[in-house]
Amino acid sequence: MAKDLIAAMGITALIFAATSAAAGEVVIENAEAVRQNGHWRFSVTLRHQDEGWDHYADLWQVLAPDGTVLGDRVLAHPHVNEQPFTRSLGRVAIPEGIDKVFIRARDSRHGLTEELYEIGLKGI
Repeated sequence: MAKDLIAAMGITALIFAATSAAAGEVVIENAEAVRQNGHWRFSVTLRHQDEGWDHYADLWQVLAPDGTVLGDRVLAHPHVNEQPFTRSLGRVAIPEGIDKVFIRARDSRHGLTEELYEIGLKGI
């Protein structure tokens, strides 16, 4: 019985550790693109458990399909009491022939997100 209890406690600890690690990463909830005067304006909504200056969502980027960074939106301060939050970036030049881009975000502790948010540009 003691072995079963120890095994159950170990499994619970592993599940908690995995959940805690993932909970602190930034999540891209939504992103939109609008064409304006030959350039593009992006509005991106992020959710993150900002804790202050030591751990907060601090950047999002617009990427071409080949990974080239087309624009950076630096987030200059934590958004502890504003979740989720949306910030925009205008005057992003998208090269001819690109019909979709990707959004990637970063937080100050975990770095860049692995998951990318895709935005189709065709017909916009």
